[in-house]
Amino acid sequence: MTNLCSEVLQSLAGKTLVTAESLTGGGIGAALTSVPGSSEVYKGGVISYTDWVKHNLLGVREESLTRYGAVSQSVAEQMASGVRALLKADVAVSVTGLAGPGGDDYGNPVGTVFIGYADEGHAVVEHYCFRGSREEVRNQTIEAALNLILKLRTP
Repeated sequence: MTNLCSEVLQSLAGKTLVTAESLTGGGIGAALTSVPGSSEVYKGGVISYTDWVKHNLLGVREESLTRYGAVSQSVAEQMASGVRALLKADVAVSVTGLAGPGGDDYGNPVGTVFIGYADEGHAVVEHYCFRGSREEVRNQTIEAALNLILKLRTP
């Protein structure tokens, strides 16, 4: 994981990165800050574990939360753009999903994850269906989010 984090940080040299994390509870930020010198790129993040935080801090529309649920493409996109604006960064990544033990009221099973990415040029959301224990789903989400940044930032 340290090598992946180092690659991500190197790919963003001269830029700033922020995170909005739900199911990972700060795991992306923890992974990034384990790399010496990460503060040159990583500014911080918001752990938006509840809908209240998603709406009131990140600006996720209540209609999106009600209509699609917190675990949705729409919410992941708004989380990424919201944290990017809030913390005034060049690049943002967001994660929202279900690590277990149960699904949600919108029919999403455990392992459903949406990862959002936003930068100055575009916004992207990818949908994943991970398997495994709660911790395995969380770890797979962290790795996928870091890989998404790397994929979109590396020419």
